[in-house]
Amino acid sequence: MTTDAATGRTRNGEGSRLVIVESPAKARTIERFLNRADTGSEWVVESSIGHIRDLPERAAQAPADVKALAKERNQPWFRLAAGVESDFEPLYIIPADKRQQVTKLRKLSRDASEIYLATDEDREGEAIAWHLKEVLKPRVPVRRMVFHEITEQAIQEALEHPREIDDDLVSAQEARRVLDYLYGYEVSPVLWKKVRPRLSAGRVQSVAIRLIVERERERMRFVSSSFWDVRSLVRSTEDAAPPEPFAARLVELDGARVATGRDFDAATGQLSARGNVVQLGEERATAVAGAVAEADYRVAEVNERPYTQRPPAPFITSSLQQEAARKLRFTAQRTMGVAQNLYQNGYITYMRTDSTNLSHQALNAARRQASDLYGPEYVPDKPRFYRARAKGAQEAHEAIRPAGDIFRTPDSLRRELNTDEHRLYDLIWKRTVASQMKDAQGLRTNARLEADAGAEGKAAFSVSGKVITFPGFLRAYVEGSDDPDAELEDQERILPPLREGQVLRGVSAEAEGHETRPPARYTEASLVRELEQRGIGRPSTYATILQKVQERDYVWKNGTALTPTLTAFAVVNLLEQHFPNHVDFDFTARMEGDLDRVAEGDMEAQPWLRRFYFGNDEMPSIDPGDGGLVQLIESALEETDARAISSIPLGEDAEGNTVVARVGRYGAYVQRGDDGTRASLPDDLPPDELTLDHALAMLAEAALGDRVVMQDEASGRPVYVKSGPNGPYVQVGENDDDKGKPKRASLWPGMTIEALTPEQATELLSYPRVLGAHPESGDEIVVQDGPYGPYVKAGKETRSLNDHEHMRGVDLDEAVALLNAPKRRGRAAQAALATLGKHPDSAAPIEVRNGRWGPYVTDGTVNASLPRGRDPSTVTLDEAVDLIAAREAKLREQGKDPRAPKPARGRSRGGSGGRSRSTRGRGSRRRSA
Repeated sequence: MTTDAATGRTRNGEGSRLVIVESPAKARTIERFLNRADTGSEWVVESSIGHIRDLPERAAQAPADVKALAKERNQPWFRLAAGVESDFEPLYIIPADKRQQVTKLRKLSRDASEIYLATDEDREGEAIAWHLKEVLKPRVPVRRMVFHEITEQAIQEALEHPREIDDDLVSAQEARRVLDYLYGYEVSPVLWKKVRPRLSAGRVQSVAIRLIVERERERMRFVSSSFWDVRSLVRSTEDAAPPEPFAARLVELDGARVATGRDFDAATGQLSARGNVVQLGEERATAVAGAVAEADYRVAEVNERPYTQRPPAPFITSSLQQEAARKLRFTAQRTMGVAQNLYQNGYITYMRTDSTNLSHQALNAARRQASDLYGPEYVPDKPRFYRARAKGAQEAHEAIRPAGDIFRTPDSLRRELNTDEHRLYDLIWKRTVASQMKDAQGLRTNARLEADAGAEGKAAFSVSGKVITFPGFLRAYVEGSDDPDAELEDQERILPPLREGQVLRGVSAEAEGHETRPPARYTEASLVRELEQRGIGRPSTYATILQKVQERDYVWKNGTALTPTLTAFAVVNLLEQHFPNHVDFDFTARMEGDLDRVAEGDMEAQPWLRRFYFGNDEMPSIDPGDGGLVQLIESALEETDARAISSIPLGEDAEGNTVVARVGRYGAYVQRGDDGTRASLPDDLPPDELTLDHALAMLAEAALGDRVVMQDEASGRPVYVKSGPNGPYVQVGENDDDKGKPKRASLWPGMTIEALTPEQATELLSYPRVLGAHPESGDEIVVQDGPYGPYVKAGKETRSLNDHEHMRGVDLDEAVALLNAPKRRGRAAQAALATLGKHPDSAAPIEVRNGRWGPYVTDGTVNASLPRGRDPSTVTLDEAVDLIAAREAKLREQGKDPRAPKPARGRSRGGSGGRSRSTRGRGSRRRSA
């Protein structure tokens, strides 16, 4: 028996002590702290590289006995894996890509005298710790150590105060995993059969998609209205007044209030305000502007009132994602990837939290730093405390703040952090310090001015000003806004001294026309805020939700706006009709609350899962008449009208034919009548821009596209020019010819459907063209066009050509030379489509390229594919940086460092894997593996 210098506890044997965390970066930081301390013993810190066990994702991963039992009982294999026949006791497997790491951890655990499970302190981290203990089955003491920041002091305190694994947290994580697993595997096949193949459903992502689709529906119903107002410039004629004029806005004319955008009905475009309200047109507004341009304005009323502005609370996960999107233009995933790097390297506290609390040490550090930097007059007498506003927020953890009890300033870390890390740390540091500073104070002034508008009557104008008398926390931090107009309204505007009865002189006036605007689409920031306010999702899930809805082709980004695809409309239609509770916002929030109660030990997970899946009147979150998930699946498969849920009516043409937009197995299209003309829709067309006129124009072009260009001399069949989802093309014969698949060729750049000539069509169909035989191999050399451009081919060897002009002019000798030259390997073999600029961190050039799997962006080290359907020519530098950052973060989550030096090639053998049933439970459910 030996006594440990670090913890004061006795331990068995002389072996090293093993600490297991989730990620290699976190392991390196903790190991540096532990082995720097004089503890008298050796520490080994290793990572699990995320979860080491999970439910099987594919039938091939399920054990043979499970598949055999599923076949015998005529049940899908995933139901048995989720434990629907064993009281929801899930079946866990060790995935193939984790077996080598598990083998390594088993060996280290056998050589250890103690094991500390130091995974994150949330539900996922607790579950990883439990799985590690179940799989490793150590024979030495196992302790759970938790901390919310990776500093030497925090690690030391965690070692001195370990605890047991929290079974309630593990139960909550397992219940969520089983719930989402069953929802995905049960609902996705319904989407395959009723919408289109390869779609996937997610419990929370479906609700997020519904929010985005509902906003688009509002935009599609929106009817724009026009209105006019008058803006005047006036100034004081008094000697002491500043000479600069200030702006005034017309608010009343001849006793009637002048209508603004909020006075119109969004669905009809008509004026909806009650009372005496006048809608100005261009002619009347211009007449008013002419009458008051240089008129005298009398100050009829002046109101001054002081205001106080409190500092915003320290960051939680959602507010950090929102503010980073506004100020830094980061996506949620990019924000979380950068924040994770900062946390794992000891710069900030844990980044997945919904608590605005700060520890006593953090409060002192922020107050001290604010006093040192801005003066003691900027710090209140007592610390400031904040309450979380989010529905269902937990208050157990700390807010996101700089790590340690002495905050390092951003300037001191310029050489330690890369550009993204430094920008995000600067944001977190400023917000934390500002949260412990005094309120900003100021004075708001509102005045009413009156002028004679001649024949139009008496005109009343409004002016407003804002003066900051004490900046308080604004010295350190100004919060962003999702609405640019709101930011303008919040700026300081200084007015000259005004008093009732004072006469001002008009300098100029201008009539301004306005259009009412539809409700703005969600951005990542505003969607996170909406989910948080509704209690949907939790800090650890927001970034994943946003990533999945975009990766799975339900949503695409139009600038920063999240725009739904027509597939999203079809999926939401189906879910609203047949799974109404599962896309109901309040229902989803109540389910999150139920999972919180499981985590707190106030609810049993298994009965809750049983009621959700099989249906039970006792489940408080579920409508008793709705039944369980399994019953809903059966009725959805039987009752769903696939054609109806995939259709969006657009109106009727002049002949009375119904025009609809639909989602088919091969993409979206518009159609006239049930059996009429069709036209494919581009992937980047926002649904609210798909008007009846637009659809009719596309149908007219599609009809034109089926014209006969010429007769094919060889076959005697007609050659058509057609429009398809991937662009226009020529085709020999009909699709239903009995002579096999018709020959096709895409039009080259510069060719159009309307102007295509027989000579051009003949040239297009002349490829593939044989150039001759290779002098060495004897293989036939062919030049042909492909999805990624023209190329030459001999046997299995291919070489790209520069463009179609090169394709037209290449001869046998040049083709042989190209084929004999060494082949450029990998994605770099393709010429760059565009160079967008330099990476803000590494200064490496960022390029858009075409590859085997489509267009992608690269900084020379990390390659990231463009979202499906995205036009490579529209990608911006900021979007490319976000895509590369997201790809790098995903690789690092898998334990891969894409920027590490490439090791020498070699072979290694993976360790053994295994599977086991869940053995954790409450009460009688607990049993050994």
